[in-house]
Amino acid sequence: MTTTLPRTLEAWVEEQTELLQPDGIVWVDGSRAQLNGLLRAMVDSGQLTQLNPEHRPYSFLARSDPDDVARVESRTFVCSKNEADAGPTNNWREPTELKAEMTELFRGAMRGRTLYVVPFSMGPVGGPLSRIGVQLTDSPYVVASMSIMTRVGDDVLSRIAAGDSWVPALHSVGAPLEPGQQDVAWPSNPTKYIAHFPESREIWSFGSAYGGNAILAKKSFALRIASVMARDEGWLAEHMLLIRVTDPGGRRFHIAAAFPSACGKTNFAMLRSTIPGWTVETLGDDITWIARGDDGRLRAINPEAGFFGVAPGTGPATNPTAVDTIWGNTIFTNVALREDGDVWWEGLTDTAPKGLTDWQGRPWNPAAGPAAHPNARFTVPASQCPSIAPDWDDPAGVPLDAILFGGRRASNVPLVAQARDWQHGVFLGATIASERTAAAEGTVGELRRDPFAMLPFCGYNMADYFGHWLELGESLGAEAPAIFQVNWFRKGSDGSFLWPGFGENGRVLTWIIQRITGEIGAADTPVGLVPTPNTIDHLAAGVSARDWEALFDLDVNSLLDEADDTERFLDGFGERLPAEVRAQLADLRRRLETRLGVEAASLQRAVA
Repeated sequence: MTTTLPRTLEAWVEEQTELLQPDGIVWVDGSRAQLNGLLRAMVDSGQLTQLNPEHRPYSFLARSDPDDVARVESRTFVCSKNEADAGPTNNWREPTELKAEMTELFRGAMRGRTLYVVPFSMGPVGGPLSRIGVQLTDSPYVVASMSIMTRVGDDVLSRIAAGDSWVPALHSVGAPLEPGQQDVAWPSNPTKYIAHFPESREIWSFGSAYGGNAILAKKSFALRIASVMARDEGWLAEHMLLIRVTDPGGRRFHIAAAFPSACGKTNFAMLRSTIPGWTVETLGDDITWIARGDDGRLRAINPEAGFFGVAPGTGPATNPTAVDTIWGNTIFTNVALREDGDVWWEGLTDTAPKGLTDWQGRPWNPAAGPAAHPNARFTVPASQCPSIAPDWDDPAGVPLDAILFGGRRASNVPLVAQARDWQHGVFLGATIASERTAAAEGTVGELRRDPFAMLPFCGYNMADYFGHWLELGESLGAEAPAIFQVNWFRKGSDGSFLWPGFGENGRVLTWIIQRITGEIGAADTPVGLVPTPNTIDHLAAGVSARDWEALFDLDVNSLLDEADDTERFLDGFGERLPAEVRAQLADLRRRLETRLGVEAASLQRAVA
């Protein structure tokens, strides 16, 4: 480290070093040589397994503690000064009290380990939409992952030295080593906290080495803290993918989309359209930051530099682009190891190879469970994705034309519908839901709400978050992007999917773009504007006329019942819920009741 740092950063590192008591300190400079040395040391110590370079060049396998395999929502807190500011969807702790408790946990927590200082930028360093932070950690796995997922190193320190503000992020696995005690591959502590302090813009994480709990640049900074920054500064930090669609005439359109988990987000981000002449390029697969540009339009960036994707279910049939992305330079976590030194997981091939070692390092026994953990991950640079746009990391971002919201719905929600206006679009985003299946915990058919796909990630009261969206839309006026709702998972009476999905979703994208450009009309329904006949070639997608009709069927009585469920959900936000959201629910009910009356009158005429 050669950059002269401001006293505030130096003082913070000195203060935390005194508390944590590490054996040494390493400032991460972002150099390839330093990262190579770190990875080699992890292989030598058994913390990583290097994969066969003939199959997977410069790639590694990490195995976690079996009790440290996913985000721990029950131990994730938003510690605003006032509990009401955290809202009903967040766990809250009083900040002074929790800081005192965690300070004692951090005391001496890094004995026997190295403290790494990781300066990082979300977005290109120095970009107008970028923000920076500094993470302290004792996990070399986290350092290696941060080096893929963010822009790390001395360039960031130079920005801090120049006066840029930064978010302090403190992390420890919380397993100090006593003299002579040997380190383990994945240290973990049964006591876990992931705490966010929105007013002071701080993140404290203790006891976990899993990515979502420990790579603090990702969900903790890029969504929970950034959403608060965005509210205060007039922009948006969203759990959205970002793509560019180019039509046969060369016109470019940029679309952000929010899908809850298990709704095809990564597949859509890497979509290969089946329509000749239309192309889709990836800009981001998980997080999008959106701010108003000088021209009055919203511009969007992917603040990350890599993908932290779920491996199981990813294969040549579901997402060939992702498979091609992870050819090398990848860290795999909790996948299975093949005899030939490559990796495997359920969904990569139809048949499992012989002689697998499972995600816990044991000879795989299919009767004992899957070979790869269901939340097994790959961490890979975004730049080597075959569908990545050449200018995906342009600091200025891209102009946003449309925003999509989607959930996993077997009924009620049509394949695609356009919001009538921004307020209606906010209502669609605020009421995203997926239906539980027989394989999921809970009652079959029960709606699991995930507003804007941000339920676990919004760093403040979600009622205020809805209000922030409404205020931004009002300020944009005619420059606001169009908003749509999509549903790839509608089922027929026999339980089979009505729409083939995957590459055929490009046909829906085409309709969305033609709506943006005003080239085609739409039919008005109680839930929004839907395609008129023959505006989407469903027969070319292998969908019969009967199934196409079923994709847009509206069971009015069922939708009215769902409106009651929506009201109960929205009532949970109390008086802070914006009046505009309640007004949209009232409008939906009015439209449904009108439709019901029309259908009843039509039935009466038919009987007469």
